Amino acid sequence: MSTAQQSAAAAQPSAIGFFERYLTIWVALCIVAGILLGQWLTPVFHAIGAMEVAQVNLPVGVLIWVMIIPMLIKIDFGAMGQVAGHWRGIGVTLFVNWLVKPFSMALLGWIFVRHLFAGWLPADQLDSYIAGLILLAAAPCTAMVFVWSQLCKGDPYFTLSQVALNDAIMIVAFAPVVALLLGLSSITVPWDTLVTSVALYIIVPVLIAQIIRRALLARGEATYKRVVDALGPYSITALLATLVLLFGFQGNAIVEQPLIILLLAVPILFQVLLNSGLAYLLNRKLGVAHCVAGPSALIGASNFFELAVATAISLFGFRSGAALATVVGVLIEVPVMLLVVGVVNRSQHWYESPDTP
Repeated sequence: MSTAQQSAAAAQPSAIGFFERYLTIWVALCIVAGILLGQWLTPVFHAIGAMEVAQVNLPVGVLIWVMIIPMLIKIDFGAMGQVAGHWRGIGVTLFVNWLVKPFSMALLGWIFVRHLFAGWLPADQLDSYIAGLILLAAAPCTAMVFVWSQLCKGDPYFTLSQVALNDAIMIVAFAPVVALLLGLSSITVPWDTLVTSVALYIIVPVLIAQIIRRALLARGEATYKRVVDALGPYSITALLATLVLLFGFQGNAIVEQPLIILLLAVPILFQVLLNSGLAYLLNRKLGVAHCVAGPSALIGASNFFELAVATAISLFGFRSGAALATVVGVLIEVPVMLLVVGVVNRSQHWYESPDTP
């Protein structure tokens, strides 16, 4: 088996995991637990919030690393050598990920948050909510894509090469895209804080993950897969712990205006459906195989919400609307993406029919 084949096989999960399958339920429980704990243990949450160095909250920084690094271990940057073999599908995904999704989310945020829903949202948080939505859209998904790809019988080599390429682009493009869109939205963000976030939550974790990956693969694929599978629950647990902290700080705002989460979910839902549909149709127009079009549509729609949450906390703080908006992305990610997977699978006959317009 070649190195590329080993990488693709190792990256593919055997099935959607227990934690991942019920992620929406766990997030909902974290909302309740966070709100209650925030009311009962207010001094504790204030002490945690004060543990900062250079605007980076240390407990959250540790949790984010535990959350992200196991996912990044799965990425083989050597797979980018396969990009030429899937250039049309990869071109569509890159177009949607970097030229459509962030800008469409900024537009949807302006439409829904700034105008349609403005009367139901705290006026002093409108900019922050839009910033959170932009952060969410500017970070293409890294880990869960492998699950979605498997569920729609996607080509594992395409998925692997696309994710590796997206991660490489994200290292240099995430900060400029976010800064541009926040600037267009009249939201001021200090460049030093944004660059620090990129270094802490993209560059350093990528380097650590690749060192661990090489060390594990040197001991054999079985060892690599065993360790990666063992780390998965820790990653999800760290995500849930971060959410408890976030909702502990957001508790008062949510109790006072419980519709906030539902209202913020609307532009995220529109964004997922818009971008997944666009990617799927473009792939069909270009004659791309269904096993590539499926994961292309899913990669084009899903988000690296762990990075978005971490960056929102660093830039705007625990209590910000930006942090809450990124968490709403976590809340609806699994059910919405499973909906997209279902549409992709059920429409395969239509997609492959030459007679269907």
